[in-house]
Amino acid sequence: MNRTGTSDVSAREPTTGELVGKLGEQVSRLVRDELALAKAELRDKGKQAGLGAALGGTAGVLVWFAVGTLVAAAVAGLAVVWPVWAAALVVAGVLLVVAAGLAGWAARSVRRATPPIPEQAIDSTRRDIEAVKEGAHR
Repeated sequence: MNRTGTSDVSAREPTTGELVGKLGEQVSRLVRDELALAKAELRDKGKQAGLGAALGGTAGVLVWFAVGTLVAAAVAGLAVVWPVWAAALVVAGVLLVVAAGLAGWAARSVRRATPPIPEQAIDSTRRDIEAVKEGAHR
């Protein structure tokens, strides 16, 4: 109220409807800002992950070349004692034996992991069901 006893419209308190409207606008703006921040953060993390993957791939290629160089060095070392063809055959034979051992190990691991059924969880659930049935019969 002003001095004359009439209400001053410009200084009045906002109505509940106006407050709810402002709240809706502010929440909407907050959600948009948070989504923009999340997008920017994901974009930055994606760039970092891409760089990491590229560097990891490059490291893998360099390791591959290093292993090839070591194999060539083994052949060259044995070639001092034996003919080059015999040294290459021996190194290739050793690599094949190692590969066969790794393949057998891999096959056993895959056999143990398949079928991909959570057997322990199924057994535990069966025991729980039996316990509940026994409790219900009592």
